[in-house]
Amino acid sequence: MKIVWHGHSCFEVKNDFTVVMDPHDGKSIGIRTPVTKADLVLISHDHFDHNSSRIVRGDFVTIRDPGTRTEKKIKIFGVPTFHDGDGGSKRGGNIIFKFEMEGVAFCHCGDLGHDLSAEQLKMLSPIDILFVPVGGVFTIDGKKARRLVESLKPRIAIPMHFRVGGLSLSIQTIDEFLEDLPESKILRVGNEVDLVPEELPSETEFWVFSA
Repeated sequence: MKIVWHGHSCFEVKNDFTVVMDPHDGKSIGIRTPVTKADLVLISHDHFDHNSSRIVRGDFVTIRDPGTRTEKKIKIFGVPTFHDGDGGSKRGGNIIFKFEMEGVAFCHCGDLGHDLSAEQLKMLSPIDILFVPVGGVFTIDGKKARRLVESLKPRIAIPMHFRVGGLSLSIQTIDEFLEDLPESKILRVGNEVDLVPEELPSETEFWVFSA
């Protein structure tokens, strides 16, 4: 199984089946357009930097609503949240999606803009792989993202939605999220990595993808 980062909040998880999360078109935000083919596309909210399913190839199913459903033998659980800290009054709603492949539980937070309630944390647990925004401004920042990681205790935490070269969105870098973490807990990878379920760490590691 592989995890591939296409920049910003767009990831794909693939083996014989491919899930793509929050695709963007690249040019609208100043980075490379993703080249990907999917069976399932998850869209956390309807903003231009997260909803460009038109760039994805293949005969795929798109899910953009909360609730529980099964598509192509993959069970998906969507939890409604908000894109800001004021109940969605500034930027609307957001969906956190959780799904399982090969016995590994993945959770993509989309543009989460607030701390989760105890009930929401319970609904989402347990999680093996957590994709979490860290860039602030439009989402939670690095400090809140670290608190979320501490609460959910995933085996791997993957930061997303932070400032990189070329990105036209004015958000923060990854630095605050990684502050004070021991280097032994940080794995710096390229834009894709092989994932072996049997080799997942027992304590949280932080996997930092790069273009």
